[in-house]
Amino acid sequence: MEKTIISAEPQPEVPRTGPRHVAVIMDGNGRWAQKRNRPRLLGHRAGARRVREIVEACPENGVEYLTIFAFSTENWKRTQAEVSGLMMLFRRYIEREANNLLRTGTRVRFIGDRVRLDAKLVSLMDMLEGLTKDNTLVHLTIAINYGGRDEVARATKRLAQDVQSGALNPDEITDETLPRYLDTHVLPDPDLVIRTSGEARISNFLLWQSAYSEYEFIDTLWPDFTRDIFEDVLQRFGTRSRRFGGVTG
Repeated sequence: MEKTIISAEPQPEVPRTGPRHVAVIMDGNGRWAQKRNRPRLLGHRAGARRVREIVEACPENGVEYLTIFAFSTENWKRTQAEVSGLMMLFRRYIEREANNLLRTGTRVRFIGDRVRLDAKLVSLMDMLEGLTKDNTLVHLTIAINYGGRDEVARATKRLAQDVQSGALNPDEITDETLPRYLDTHVLPDPDLVIRTSGEARISNFLLWQSAYSEYEFIDTLWPDFTRDIFEDVLQRFGTRSRRFGGVTG
């Protein structure tokens, strides 16, 4: 008696409802500390500890790319003590978190202009990028000495150099050309940008890349931004209709 082989019907692909790439403006560290009558740098330390929790929440929530705004080109205007403390905090974060990031399958990249950063910090950044380059579970991008306008200016300069050298025909330049020169050229554009602390502005962050991103401005200060709050924001994203300039129905 011949056996009847029943093949499974191909299942339709389930459309993605959550964001693939989330970018975060981690605001409110200083105010978090001041509300407790503590030095602002203590708030930055608390914020750095929060990063690990959010990174580890990404895989099971379908987030493949997480980009965080750690230090802007405008943050040099802060007091020398705070800037020096932040630079030390960045070095310590890399030293303390490197093994955990490697173990959890997190690939780390840094964006921003490294020229003004001290040599030891740049060396640690290079080390962490090399150490985690084969990881694929979560792509963590950290923006240090980053500004959207600065990034576009640097990208435009490189593009102009290619035009001048003959490597690029100016008649062939389209809106898809400049992104190849941006710091984020290997990343997809963010689906969702979150800003904590109640401020409703984008502060020169991913200006080109976030043209069609959804935004979520929340009152929670970054050190209080828990995994549960993160997941609530991701769920709200799934209820939005993204039309990218078109219409539905």
